[in-house]
Amino acid sequence: MNELTQPGRLRRVRATAHAKLTLSLAVYERRDDDYHELEALAVSIADPSDVVEVEAVPHPPGITLDNLATRAAEDLLIDAGRSGHGVRMWLRKSIPVRAGLGGGSADAAAALAAIRRLLDVDVDQERLQALAAGVGSDVPFCLTGGAAWLRGRGELLEPVHLAGPLVLVLALPPLQLATPDVYAAWDELGGPIAMRRVPAPPPVAPLAEELSNDLELAAERVEPRLADFRADLEAAADAPAILAGSGAAYAVLLDTDSPTEATALARRLSRRLKVPVVGTRAVTHGVRLSA
Repeated sequence: MNELTQPGRLRRVRATAHAKLTLSLAVYERRDDDYHELEALAVSIADPSDVVEVEAVPHPPGITLDNLATRAAEDLLIDAGRSGHGVRMWLRKSIPVRAGLGGGSADAAAALAAIRRLLDVDVDQERLQALAAGVGSDVPFCLTGGAAWLRGRGELLEPVHLAGPLVLVLALPPLQLATPDVYAAWDELGGPIAMRRVPAPPPVAPLAEELSNDLELAAERVEPRLADFRADLEAAADAPAILAGSGAAYAVLLDTDSPTEATALARRLSRRLKVPVVGTRAVTHGVRLSA
């Protein structure tokens, strides 16, 4: 028996990692560190979500799993002087990759929160946010969750509150876009400002009257099939759609507070478009922990 297996200490913690949906995105000049300055309004959504589970083990030391979540977890243990501890990690993915939903960042945030709980790591929220920012631009938001304006390269957060429940459907085409490719295309196009603007639904309107995404034209440059997909989605939903981050997922924000209506619409759209469509809602947290 050791300090990780003694009675009273948690042996396993589960963290649900919620996807990030960018409702509006303005992109500015490239910075000296090669990131772009941006301003974005983002929310956490209930689905899709990943699950990260961590378990304390006597050996080997370090984190057993190799991805962005591992990097975040290792950084936390090193920063806290706990690198000799062993943690086994499991990851169950539902957030699609290269869809603009921050799946890797959500997993990293979940790993940070879960290991802090598992090992009772003495790291305050401010330091945890700093570690998150070192892992990736979206990780601080995914750790905090809720709704926020994101600035800088995305790591500077201004938490905000929606004016009511935000319900939406999320369409997931069989397309993948790498974020660096989309930003490179935006640069090549001369940094276009979005011309297509979507009226914000009532829960969002006090924060931004119109929603737009400066990366949409660049995403369509990288993956031309996106434009046709969006047109088909908007025709089927009879409502405008917004690109999630750098794509390829699209969201339709609904003028209802009924998740049941969103689920019903998602089923109809999925049958018509022949792609996965999820009825979901904004949530107030990025990570949910359970022992």
